Amino acid sequence: MESLIIETDDEKLIPKIAKPGDAGYDLMSNFGGIILQPGETVLVSTGIKMEIPIGYEAQIRPRSGLALKHGITVLNSPGTIDSGYRGEVGVILHNAGEDLFEIEKYDRIAQMVINKIEQPIIVVGKVDSTDRGAGGFGSTGK
Repeated sequence: MESLIIETDDEKLIPKIAKPGDAGYDLMSNFGGIILQPGETVLVSTGIKMEIPIGYEAQIRPRSGLALKHGITVLNSPGTIDSGYRGEVGVILHNAGEDLFEIEKYDRIAQMVINKIEQPIIVVGKVDSTDRGAGGFGSTGK
């Protein structure tokens, strides 16, 4: 894989992997004093820009501890950052919990997983039939 380039004015905001073998890099809040009321959604600044190599994407996902303990999730999970995007990375957080949730600067708010993507050639034609056919949305039972 080519290098993932991070731009930031604050080195503490550089995404990090907490433990060897972790799939996700921790993303942190660039600001503090953010109060997320129950049912509220907010765009949280990370203070970073990225240059993702062509053929890769960054997926923004919830942190499991925030989801379990506080009901905090990434609303459009997983959020996708394309290789051509050069703006600041923001995380859409939603409070699905019952209590307000406060975010301070440098709090770990989400995780970012880098994935290789394939883009097959699209051909217009007739799709083959299968045993499953068009069955979906619970068609195989509980």
